[in-house]
Amino acid sequence: MIDLKLLQKDFGGVSAKLTRKGVDVKLLDELKRKNEDLKAAKADYETLQAAQNAMSKEFGIYKKEGKDVNELKAKVDANKIKITEALEVQRVKQEELEALAMSIPNIPDDDVPDGEDESQNVEIRKVLAPRVFGFTPKEHWELAEKNGWIDFERGVKLATSRFSVSFGMGAKLERALINFMLNFNSKRGFEEVSVPSLVNRAALEGTGQLPKFEDDLYKIQDQELFLIPTAEVPVTNLYQDEILSSNMLPVKMTAYTSCFRKEAGAAGRDTRGMIRQHQFHKVELVSITKPEDSDTIFEEMVKTASDLLSALELPHRLVTLCAGDLGFGAAKTVDLEVWLPGQNSYREISSVSNTREFQARRAKIRYKDGDKNSFVHTLNGSSLAVGRTLVAIMENFQNEDGSITIPKALEPYIN
Repeated sequence: MIDLKLLQKDFGGVSAKLTRKGVDVKLLDELKRKNEDLKAAKADYETLQAAQNAMSKEFGIYKKEGKDVNELKAKVDANKIKITEALEVQRVKQEELEALAMSIPNIPDDDVPDGEDESQNVEIRKVLAPRVFGFTPKEHWELAEKNGWIDFERGVKLATSRFSVSFGMGAKLERALINFMLNFNSKRGFEEVSVPSLVNRAALEGTGQLPKFEDDLYKIQDQELFLIPTAEVPVTNLYQDEILSSNMLPVKMTAYTSCFRKEAGAAGRDTRGMIRQHQFHKVELVSITKPEDSDTIFEEMVKTASDLLSALELPHRLVTLCAGDLGFGAAKTVDLEVWLPGQNSYREISSVSNTREFQARRAKIRYKDGDKNSFVHTLNGSSLAVGRTLVAIMENFQNEDGSITIPKALEPYIN
C-alpha cells in the first residue's frame, strides 16, 4: 500500500508519479476526497476532545468552589456522546481511505523510464549471441510433439485448455531444471524453502494480488483459500505481521512451486504451446532487506537470474520496464527475455521487481531500526519459469532432424 502520510504531505507529487503508471485521474481525485474527509473527521474529533478536556478542568474548579455542576455535567455527557460518534465517523473514513488505497498501485521509482506499454521498455543489454541455424528452426510445440515430450491434447482432456502433460525426457528435464535452479540459487546465498500451494486472503492482500486481481485467481469453494499465482505470495508472507531484528537482514530465499492463474486478462494471447498456461512450475527468488540495501540486492537478483540463463547457454536480454508496463506492486522491474529462434523473438522468462515498502506496509513486515520499527523492502523475481525455460531449450538446442540436445549444465541431473 502506498504511504498515506506521504500522500497527505505531498498529494500533488504522489499523484503525478502515479499518473505515470497509468492510474486514472478520477481515482486519484476520489483518493484526495477521502483523504480530506478523514482529515476533517480527525479535526472534528480533536475539537470535541479539546472541548471535553476544557470542560473537565472547569468541572474540577466548580466542585472545588462549591458551584452547581448539573448544567456542566449535562454538557460533558452530551459531548461524550458526540466524541463517540466522531470516533466512529473517523474509523469509517479511515477504513474507506485504506480500502481505496489498497487498489492504488505502487509509486514508480524516479529513474523508471516514461512509457505506456511494453513497446516503450528500454533494453539494458543482450547476453550471449543467438545461434545461427543452417535450417529453419521449428517452434516448441512442433518439437514437443515430435519428440513425445509434451502432450497438449491430453492436458485438455484431463482439465481444459492451457493445461499440458509432460512425458519421458520432457518430464525429466522439468525436474532437472527445478533441481538445477534451486541448487544454483542456493550457491548464490538464497536459502531454499518449501511453502504451501494454498494461501489465505490476507497473504494475497499482503503482496498486492488482492483485491485488484481476484478474477485471475483460483479460489477454493466455500473457503477463503486460493491457489498461489506465484511463490512470491507465500514466501514473502512468511514474515507477515512480524518485527525482524536488524541483524537478520537481508533474508534471501528461493522456492519451487506450481503456480495457478486463470489468465483472465490474457484472452487470445499465446493460446498454443506452453508460453501461457493455467498451471506452471516456477522457481522464485524473494528478498527482505533494509531500505538502504535494496538496490544492491535488486542488482544481485537480476544477475542471479541472468547468470542462470547463461549457465544454460540461453541467449537473453535485460529490459527495464517503463512506468506504464510496471506491475501493480513494483516500483522498478527488470525483465529477462530469452531468445526463441522458432518465434524469432525475445520472450519474457523472468521479472525481477523491487516493491520498496509497498508490500511490507500491506503485510506489516518491519524491522528494529534503532529505537523505532521501520518497514523493510521486499523484492521478488522468477528464477526461472520452468516451462518457458524448457521451451527455450527446445528451440535453441534443436537439431535439423527435430531432435534436441541436452544443455551440458543439465547432464548431471539426467541419468
